[in-house]
Amino acid sequence: MKKNGKKHAIIPIFIPHLGCPYDCVFCNQREITARTAAPDTRQVDATIKQWLTTLRDAEVEIAFYGGSFTGIPMEMQSAYLDVAKKYKDSGVVTKLHLSTRPDFIDEEILENLRAHGVDVIELGAQSFDDRVLALSNRGHTADDTRRASRLIRSYGFELGIQLMIGLPGDSRESCVMSAREAVKLEPELARLYPTIVLDDTRLYQMYREGLYTPLTREEAVATTADMYRILDDAGIRIMRVGLKSTDIIGDGGAINGGTYHPAFRQLVEGRIAREKIEPLLEKASSQAEAQAADAGDVSAGEERGANIRRDRTLKVDVFSSPAWFSNMIGNSGENRKRFAEEFLRLNIRYRSDPDIRDGEFRVVVKEDPAEDPA
Repeated sequence: MKKNGKKHAIIPIFIPHLGCPYDCVFCNQREITARTAAPDTRQVDATIKQWLTTLRDAEVEIAFYGGSFTGIPMEMQSAYLDVAKKYKDSGVVTKLHLSTRPDFIDEEILENLRAHGVDVIELGAQSFDDRVLALSNRGHTADDTRRASRLIRSYGFELGIQLMIGLPGDSRESCVMSAREAVKLEPELARLYPTIVLDDTRLYQMYREGLYTPLTREEAVATTADMYRILDDAGIRIMRVGLKSTDIIGDGGAINGGTYHPAFRQLVEGRIAREKIEPLLEKASSQAEAQAADAGDVSAGEERGANIRRDRTLKVDVFSSPAWFSNMIGNSGENRKRFAEEFLRLNIRYRSDPDIRDGEFRVVVKEDPAEDPA
C-alpha cells in the first residue's frame, strides 16, 4: 500500500490472548500468532528495530495485535506504548495502532492511550447481530460496539471496525446488515475476516459434531464481496480481507473446512471486478451480434456456440488501474477464462491505465476482423 507516494508499512507486535477473559468459539490465539507468551518490553523494542532496518522511505505504523490490548493491566499497556512512542517522537514512526474489544473501552483507557500518542483503535466488532455474538461467545453486544465507537471518535482517534463472515447463526443478510451498521459509525478503516475453523477451538468441536457448517468458499466470497462494496462505497479503507497465510501457523490440520484461501482478497476483488465488467462486455457483445446480423453472418437471435463464425468480431480493450489489473484478470485467470467463454464475438485485451480509480473499469470497443477466422 502507498500513501502520498510512499510505501505504507505496519510493524506488528503480537500480544497473544493477554487481557481477554473470554473464549470465543473461533479463537485459538496460539494458532494465529504462533506464540505462547507475551513479549517483554525489550523484545518489543528489538522487534521494532529489526523491522525498521528493512523499511526504507516508508510511512511506518507500530500496531499491537493478537489480544485485547486495552484489557491488559494499565501499567503494562503504558510500558508497551512507552517503547513505541519513543519511535513516534523521533519521527521514524508516523502512527501507533492497536486492536481491542468494544467492551474494553472507557474514558480512563482512552485518556491513557491519548497520552501515549496512540492514533488508531480497531474494534473487534465481528457482527452487529446480537444472536450471532451470543452464539460465538463474544461476551459483548452490538450496542457495546456502538458505544465504544462513539467514545473513540469523541477522543479524536481513528476508528477501525473488524467484521467476521460466517459465524454461528450468521447469514448473508445479517452480514450485510453488519456492514451497513459499521458504516453508520463512520470508521476510517475496516477488516473483513471469513470465519476459519481452527483446531483446538469450540468451533472445531461444533464442526466435528455437525453443529456448525463452515461457509463454502463461494458463499464466503459472495457475502464478503457484498460487504466490501458497502464499506468501499462509503469511503472506508479496507485494510484486509481474509487472513494472510502467515497469520495461520500450525503443523498440518490447523485449518478445517474449505473456506480459507491464501489469496482470499483477490477472490473477492476479482468477483467485484467481474460483476462490474460483465455488463460492459454484454453491451459490446450485443453490438457485435448486431453487426454480424447486418453482415448476414448469423441471425441476431441464433444460439451462440461452435457454429458461430469468427470473421466478424469486435476488439475490446478492458482497462483497470495498475493496482487492480490482477483482479480484473481474476485469481488464476478465472475472469479472463470466463469472459472468453461467455463472449465469443469479442476479442478481448486487458490493459492498465493509471488514470482509472482502483475498482473502476473502462471498455473501449472497435471493429476488428479476427486474424484466424473459424
